[in-house]
Amino acid sequence: MTLGRAVFLDRDGVIVPDNEGALLAPEDVQLLDGVGPALAALKTAGFALILVTNQAVVARGLLTEAQLDEIHNELNRRLRTAGAPAFDAVFACPHHPHANVPAYRVACECRKPRPGMLLRAARERSLDLSASVMVGDRITDVLAGARAGCRTVLVEGPQTSAPPIVTSEPIDPSVRADHTCTSLADAARWILESR
Repeated sequence: MTLGRAVFLDRDGVIVPDNEGALLAPEDVQLLDGVGPALAALKTAGFALILVTNQAVVARGLLTEAQLDEIHNELNRRLRTAGAPAFDAVFACPHHPHANVPAYRVACECRKPRPGMLLRAARERSLDLSASVMVGDRITDVLAGARAGCRTVLVEGPQTSAPPIVTSEPIDPSVRADHTCTSLADAARWILESR
């Protein structure tokens, strides 16, 4: 059986703006410039498009998992409206080591920098992780991709230099992405040129 390949994409700061406030309502979904054409080019080249996002808003009690699904359904709708493909799959980690909601206060395998979401996607969708790429705007995205065996792209943005997110393990600050750029459009160009 031939395994597929994917581009795994962080949400905030790569697909939608990562502003100070959390994205809590479908009507607030906005796409960053160039996202639609970049996703279309990757899809045309044969990559599955898989969203992998830490969403501690659930652990903090600001959204339910069902409400988070509604936001992602709206995100896919806006992508299609923009002439882009919808995501082939969406994986969201609702956990946080210090969650306000006790059910989500776990040291899970899915919260990046752990690679659980990527590994699950690879199992469920028969993906070759070594032929796949993780694109994110934080070191935790790069670490998750590297731990899964993917090439990695860091999209520099407002949160790239912010303090690291809370994790259940230390973060190795020496880890570097295979490529660094400033937009998903730039990331897509590098991915397509370096196949």
